[in-house]
Amino acid sequence: MRPRGHHRSKDCAVDSVTLTDVTYTYPGSEGPVLRDINLSIRAGEFCSIIGPNGAGKTTLCAAIRGFVPKFYKGDFEGTVRIKGEDIADASIGEIARDVGFVFQNPFTQMSGITASVYDELAFGLRNLGVPPAQIRERVEGMLELAGITAFRDRDPFQLSGGQQQRVALAAMLIMEQDVIVIDEPTSQLDPQSTDDVFALIEAAQKQGRTIVLVEHKMGHVARYSDRVVLMGEGRIQAIGTPADVFTDPAAASHGITLPESIELAQRLAGHGVTVPGSPLTVPALIGALSGGSHHVAD
Repeated sequence: MRPRGHHRSKDCAVDSVTLTDVTYTYPGSEGPVLRDINLSIRAGEFCSIIGPNGAGKTTLCAAIRGFVPKFYKGDFEGTVRIKGEDIADASIGEIARDVGFVFQNPFTQMSGITASVYDELAFGLRNLGVPPAQIRERVEGMLELAGITAFRDRDPFQLSGGQQQRVALAAMLIMEQDVIVIDEPTSQLDPQSTDDVFALIEAAQKQGRTIVLVEHKMGHVARYSDRVVLMGEGRIQAIGTPADVFTDPAAASHGITLPESIELAQRLAGHGVTVPGSPLTVPALIGALSGGSHHVAD
């Protein structure tokens, strides 16, 4: 499938992330977990990585962040470029200036030495030597953007899972890296907390950030993504707009749970009702059906 993703970046000629012929094998592993990965993600794009367990999604994120092979070691072939620059000779710390990484478990993200949410957000800025007045301004702005002002004086480890995930995201976003890599941030969250996290990620994209997201909640992937990359067995199996990928037979063959609207449309088609287009949300499906343009087969 040819990439046909749209995006909201003003500079559509710039690639934030480029992987060329990337193959990687963990130390002691019998075979590669990434195989011949070629992927370009444009500046300002929201790109979601989906696939079954063991497909290589998290390892792909680790390669973008430089953890593979710099931290995990192993056999690495190919090239990873961030904003056009090969990261082969850059340290993990140098890569962090441009690429933020949000882990699946917010406990992993937290510094563990701060007594309040405010201090957690200020922690990284203080380490960079940002002047106190700028720290206050940026922390206050991020508290408001993330909807966590009410928690500013709370111990981060005393918050709910959804609140902690928003704090972890906010603590990364405040660093203002151009590329944000996020690994399954909603895997343990309820629907409302999931919506809150996606709203924050969307707000970051609207600020011009490039988003690379691993996620298993396909309804949200369909709603928010500019492009979707389907991985399986360490390879890219399909890539394109959400409508492209979720209607591609490769999605079903790799065990992907389709967005509810796509699944309903397919079931309706099985009963002779043709739904125009590929509605990515249930309201869009209802709108397509109520528009009077659907057809019932004889």
